[in-house]
Amino acid sequence: MHQPISLYIDFDGTISREDTTDLILQRFADPGWEAVEDAWARGEIGSRECMARQVAMLRALPVDLDGFAGGIEVDPDFPAFMALCRRHGLAVTVLSDGLDRVARSVLRRLGFDVPVLSNRLRWQGGDRWQLEFPHARPDCASAAGNCKCSRFSASVAKLSDGRIAALIGDGRSDFCAAERADAVFAKGRLVAHCDRSGIRHTAFSGFGDLAPRFEDWLERVRPAAAGEVRNGLRQLA
Repeated sequence: MHQPISLYIDFDGTISREDTTDLILQRFADPGWEAVEDAWARGEIGSRECMARQVAMLRALPVDLDGFAGGIEVDPDFPAFMALCRRHGLAVTVLSDGLDRVARSVLRRLGFDVPVLSNRLRWQGGDRWQLEFPHARPDCASAAGNCKCSRFSASVAKLSDGRIAALIGDGRSDFCAAERADAVFAKGRLVAHCDRSGIRHTAFSGFGDLAPRFEDWLERVRPAAAGEVRNGLRQLA
């Protein structure tokens, strides 16, 4: 028997090329959304308040929003990375502080049916929208809409079977989750945060260069299982 692994992957800027919420706001929101973004960037408000106010400024019919989401670019090596995870039998969850409707739309387009824990975008009729926060906590260290730190911590606390919980992320919403993860794979601002905080991590720029580093890590944490997968692939080659 080998140690089971749960893998949590951020969506915006990690799976997607860009922050999809910003793309949606740029296309469909009233111009005032940028002032709200600036207040968040200065640390005056948390992401939960920021996103709730911005989503209230959206003016888009569902068909237009979904059509736009259908064209969002993703890391071209993400599908191959997911195939790697499938070969190793990893439980993958997308953990996002973005919009669930957008993340699920993109993942469906790619053919992936995995759990998505994110903020809930609700259509209010016409071209109006509201954001709900089913995974928020009042004591969230990041004041995030989706409190990744408590969600991640809660998941780890429940794992009595020796399961390893790993995080792949890139931004501010991943900071506190990185402090609780058993393994961290970081890009973008998360790398700088890990460096400042002394959090052990593996840096990457995309899923293409992450894949061999991730598989090397798998071999270290459960060598027998990883070796069996690689030997099987060599026999098929």
